[in-house]
This record gives sequence, structure tokens and C-alpha cells, in this order.
Amino acid sequence: MDEDGELWGIGAFARRAGLTPSALRFYDDCGVLRPDRVDAATGYRRYGSGQVERAVRLRHLRAAGLPLVDVETVLDGPEAAARDVLRAHLERTQRAAEEARAVVEGFLREASAEPADHGGTARARVDGAELASAVRQVGPAAAVGALAAEHPALGCVLLELVDGELRLVATDRYRLAVRALRPEAHEGGPRRGLLAADTARRMAQWTVRRRLVEVEFPAEADGADTARVRLRSGTESWGTGDAGGGEPGEFPDYRLVLTGLAAVRHRVIVDRAALRGAVTNRGGAAVSLAVGAEADGTTEGVLEVSGGEAGPDGLRAIRTGPGLRIAFDPAVLVPALEAGVGPDVLLEIAAPDQPVVVRSADQGSFTMVVMPVRDR
Repeated sequence: MDEDGELWGIGAFARRAGLTPSALRFYDDCGVLRPDRVDAATGYRRYGSGQVERAVRLRHLRAAGLPLVDVETVLDGPEAAARDVLRAHLERTQRAAEEARAVVEGFLREASAEPADHGGTARARVDGAELASAVRQVGPAAAVGALAAEHPALGCVLLELVDGELRLVATDRYRLAVRALRPEAHEGGPRRGLLAADTARRMAQWTVRRRLVEVEFPAEADGADTARVRLRSGTESWGTGDAGGGEPGEFPDYRLVLTGLAAVRHRVIVDRAALRGAVTNRGGAAVSLAVGAEADGTTEGVLEVSGGEAGPDGLRAIRTGPGLRIAFDPAVLVPALEAGVGPDVLLEIAAPDQPVVVRSADQGSFTMVVMPVRDR
């Protein structure tokens, strides 16, 4: 309990810490930043003023690109171990920076950064490259072909300004992808609009080289949601015209999908790039992920990846819940890992035969629901 007795809701605490509510929920699930109190009846999280310093340190470490396994060591581990983790990460980032320098400088010579500052009805100002990245992340989950023709809303990307976040959502009813961006500034809302998937891709091409973009949701005369979305960057603008996706109300309620999932019994946090590499090195065969059956509770251990002709890989991981073994088709799991944000991925598992939530978070968050396969 916070010693001075002052508790804040998740929104107020997020503003003080410089994080998003979705990131706080992610860190709670990962066990690195638990709320001071959780209401047993409503599930509302309350944070104490004494937790701000830890939250800010966590944000700075994540901004520096540290995986959560290493963040936990820096925040809670021995001082010597923390120094070793930080030095190793510094060496990795320096190598990566040197390798990327030539490529980045080439693009910088071509790109022209343009500031944006224009008002709108309901709006959110976001980084143009991040918005383009979010479209690329969720777009593949939109329906195509006959399914999109029969249900046009499923062939769209939903843009939603709600709870201080700009969310992009796509689903074909077999998979669901959600990306939340933290705007530099926002006004109005909640509002939502639909963009046909190909329109969203054209939007991403327009935003990718613009430093700041304002996403506007123009209000109709009756104040209802509208399928129109307008973007501005400096003196330039981009509008959807006819978005080609019907009304936002036709889009499935993704919140019901997420809340309707079975209760999570297992959580596994692991380096996202390392897991992707271990999965893709198996020649397309189904892969099994397994953690040991030690006592329940948050445990640092090993996630074993096996399958195909290659030998098993052991990856450092943090897990909660009993041991388990679950299998995936790489064609389903790898896109979810590639689309993630930040250095880590969190797998939330109810059972080996139930949909699995693949989550990642930094200053924004990405969630995809994928189906496992039978472990052979």
C-alpha cells in the first residue's frame, strides 16, 4: 500500500509516468509494474504515488530498447548484474547503430521532414512513420477475396480515437490485430472511421516520410461517427474520400472478442527477435514451445523451441503459471512476431487448444490473436 494513501486510476497514473494505459496493463501482466491495488469487484487498477519513480525508470529503460528480462534485472536484481546487463546492451546498440548508419543516412538524404500543426474536429497528432508501421502491422489481418466482398467491413482497417490512444484494428474473424499509438496531442473523441485495406496502405505510403501527421475525424451534422478520415502534415493534406468500407458500426466489436477469450493460465515473456529466429529456423514445420513445470509464480527460466529437423533452442524467458507445451504453425506465429513492437513478446495462453494472445508494448502496443495447432 502507498504510504501516503494517495492512489490514482490507471489514466491519471499513466499521464504522470509518461506511459499509456495499455502499456501499464502490459507491464502489470508481465509482473514488472504491479498496481498498488486492484478492485476485486471492478478490476480497476490503482497506483500509488511512490510507484511513479519506478514507472519512469521502466519507461526510460524501454525507450533504450532493453528487453523486459533485462529490465527486471536492472530494477530488482543485484547491482553487479544490473551493470553487466547495461554494458552488454550498450555494446549491442552501438553495433546496431554502426551497421544501420549508412542505410539511414541514405534515406535521410531523400526524405524531407515536414512539421504539422493544424486543428480539426476530433484529432490525434502522431509520428508519420509510426502510423505507417501500424498500418503494416494490422493490415494483413483484414479479410480479402470473397469474405471481404460479402462483409466489406472485414476488408477494412478501423481507426479509433479513444481513451487517449489512436488504435488501428483489423480482423478476418480468424485472427485479430490491434495496434495502439500514443499521440503527441489529441482532442475530442471518442471517434472512429473505416478505411478499406488498400486505402489504408496508400495512407501509409503518404505518412511514412512525414515527421508529424494529424489524423482528423470530421464531425457530421448529427455528430455521429463517420467513415471519413482526413490527414494533415504542414500545408499538405490527404483525405480518404469514399473510404469504401461502410459504416464503422458494421465493424466487429473487437473488445468483445478480447474479453470473451478464456481465462489466461500461462504467461510467457521472451525476446521477440530471438523467438522469431528460433521458429523460422525449422524449415516451415510446426514448432512446439515448452516451459518447465516448476511451482506456480513468476519464474525466470527457459522456453524450449523444438520441431523440424533442427535441434531444440533454449531462450531466456519469464513465465507465470504452471508448465505447458503448445504448438504453432510458423506461417501463423511468425507474422505476429514480425508485426510486434518493442524487444519483447508476451504470450497469453489459456490452454494448448485455445486462441493465444500475442502482445507487445513500448510507447504503444500491439495485440494479435492466433490459433495454435495440435502438437504432433
